[in-house]
Amino acid sequence: MSLTEKIVNLPLDWRNLHMGRILAIDYGQKRSGIAVTDPSQLIANGLETVASKDLLSYIQSYMLKEQVDCIVVGEPKDMQNAASDASRFVEPFVRRLKALFPEHQIERYDERFTSKMAFQSMIDAGLSKKKRQDKALIDTISATIMLQSYMEFIKNKKFN
Repeated sequence: MSLTEKIVNLPLDWRNLHMGRILAIDYGQKRSGIAVTDPSQLIANGLETVASKDLLSYIQSYMLKEQVDCIVVGEPKDMQNAASDASRFVEPFVRRLKALFPEHQIERYDERFTSKMAFQSMIDAGLSKKKRQDKALIDTISATIMLQSYMEFIKNKKFN
């Protein structure tokens, strides 16, 4: 049996080992934190913080270099689970993103408390007060926390 025949006869999960990344965006009025998974979608990593006005071109450029299966955009909600004031800035961005990438899966995911968790993780990691005031770093860590939470949600959804 040839190698090709062996690969074709593998279970479907084994033939699809090359997956694309999941890209997460913590969108803000001035800047947006970006996180991404590895190609196997196992680990969330902070990628960068980008000026929001440059975000769509940054994503286009990134997607030319990397295969992305899904884009997750933070959904700002208040404590009553309703859209928060920040939604008025996020919604137009999501519409433009969907128009620019109609073939990609674009998901929304609750981003409540990610900034507070990011700040706390910086304290726990022993970062200096000066580093903890770096809002770009907070945005990137927030996107990473949101992406990790989204990945756990998807994993639990598959097994329940």
